[in-house]
Amino acid sequence: QVQLVESGGGLVQPGKSLRLSCVGYGFTFSNWDMSWYRQAPGKERELVAIITDKGRTNYVDDVKDRFTISRDNAKDTVYLQMNSVKPEDTAMYYCCARLEYGMGQVLSYWGQGTQVTVSP
Repeated sequence: QVQLVESGGGLVQPGKSLRLSCVGYGFTFSNWDMSWYRQAPGKERELVAIITDKGRTNYVDDVKDRFTISRDNAKDTVYLQMNSVKPEDTAMYYCCARLEYGMGQVLSYWGQGTQVTVSP
């Protein structure tokens, strides 16, 4: 059974740091692209950062130079290091595993989310 379990969210002051973790179960983690999404109240879910199975990374513009996505395939874990957080980073953060196969088919799994609240 495929499962993604996020942790590390919480209340953090502006300018501080936080690290989110997501552990994958039930699939060959190293073969999958992993990403972090977030959804703030009243807004659509948006992609924050992605790391491919080859280790290539990409970020949404407003987190570049502040957030870092990384993965440890030996631990089946993807991380999101969040530095210099801002109140607008407040959201539920979701981990996503994505695999392209066959003729352009896509399979994806989602975690249950971890809440990040940035407030003085």
